[in-house]
Amino acid sequence: MRMEAERKLLVEYGKKLSGQGLTKGTGGNLSIFDRKSGLMAITPSGIDFFAIQPEDIVLMDLAGNIAEGDKTPSCEWEMHLQQYRSREDIDALIHAHTVWAGVMACLRRTLPAAHYMIAVAGKDVRCAKYAMYGSHELAENACEGMRDRKAVFLANHGILAGGTTIQEAFNVIVQTEYCCEVYLKAKEVGEPVILPDDEMARVAENFKGYGQKK
Repeated sequence: MRMEAERKLLVEYGKKLSGQGLTKGTGGNLSIFDRKSGLMAITPSGIDFFAIQPEDIVLMDLAGNIAEGDKTPSCEWEMHLQQYRSREDIDALIHAHTVWAGVMACLRRTLPAAHYMIAVAGKDVRCAKYAMYGSHELAENACEGMRDRKAVFLANHGILAGGTTIQEAFNVIVQTEYCCEVYLKAKEVGEPVILPDDEMARVAENFKGYGQKK
């Protein structure tokens, strides 16, 4: 079974995504791209995250062909592949139906830098133009909206986030969701003060040295 380690990670993080209330039902999908083989491992369509087994994960090539697996891949497979085709800094993606990012997506608003933690995704998070779920148009819109960022809102839909690892993609989802909630609640009280671009650039640079040193 190819990409066994990646399959196990997708099962693990799918359970985390659902278990922490970051998506609802079978909504959402996760993938990891192996640049050496040119294959993407992606979660199957319509299976509960707690029921997915490593052998249920589908492998696809960059042309969209199924390379391994007997399950139907997530209907958003093209949205994932489009990122891997165009981004060398993205090797894992998570799409989720989180509540507060979902609110921003329904409002079709950009999330500004009201909280410094949004630097995990960029200086802000844009909202991509609306398109039907699972469509080629949505894949194109998401790719454009996430340009130079690690997250994007999908209008009237949800959020897509990426990173060099599935762990980073998950962190971007978690922190962006938190920043959405803080921003929207702050708006109920007054007008949030937005951090300038140069400060966000400094924060992003500091993040490079965050955590335990290898």
